[in-house]
Amino acid sequence: MQPHAQPSEHESTRAAQGAASDPQSPLVLAVDALLPQTQCGQCGYEGCLPYARALAAGQAQINRCPPGGDDGIVALAQLLERSVLPLDLACGTHRELHVARIDESRCIGCTLCIQACPVDAIVGAVKQMHTVVAADCTGCDLCLPPCPMDCIDLVPVRPARPWTRQDADRARRRMHERSARLLREQSDHDARLAAKVQHKLVELDARSDLAQEEVARRRSIIESALARVRSRRAGEAAAEHSERAGAGRT
Repeated sequence: MQPHAQPSEHESTRAAQGAASDPQSPLVLAVDALLPQTQCGQCGYEGCLPYARALAAGQAQINRCPPGGDDGIVALAQLLERSVLPLDLACGTHRELHVARIDESRCIGCTLCIQACPVDAIVGAVKQMHTVVAADCTGCDLCLPPCPMDCIDLVPVRPARPWTRQDADRARRRMHERSARLLREQSDHDARLAAKVQHKLVELDARSDLAQEEVARRRSIIESALARVRSRRAGEAAAEHSERAGAGRT
């Protein structure tokens, strides 16, 4: 019997990086548990979990999270067995806990800040006054750039207090809940669109005033639209499954 061939160093490294980049791998979840969950993007990634994946795969430095500060860098260094580094000031500076505040007298109800908030900490409706739920705000700054009225400020929390692990866990949970809500809304929209497209096909088959070539042309267009909707819904189902798995393990 021939002995099993041992994987090369390159293959082992690639396999380890692949496992680490899995959003549900133990290492990714352990790294994510150390991040502040502000979802601010200052690290250069779209949120804490993408940054955690990059860290676990050895594709990012541990010093790119200003909200985590020096304590966060030390914790990541210990977990990942890396050297402690000073905070990368190109990503920003560590500051005390802030929350967003809307000047309601200037708010026009455009909902852009609501759409930007990663944890659904802003409530309101179109052409109605918006307000920030301070207890849910992570101070991520993401609501500031889209505001056309420049009526949002970040103010320090008083009395001053640190951002705690309980805050991070709550923010992560709210982020997952928001993602699930957006997926449901998109799925509902796609279901309505698919029903409408299917109805168009039935109507087209009932048309007797069109040449066969025109019927075929229109059917091709409608079926292509239906295929796109079905493809998107399949992707949404996969994303929702991943989201539920992530929420269940955090």
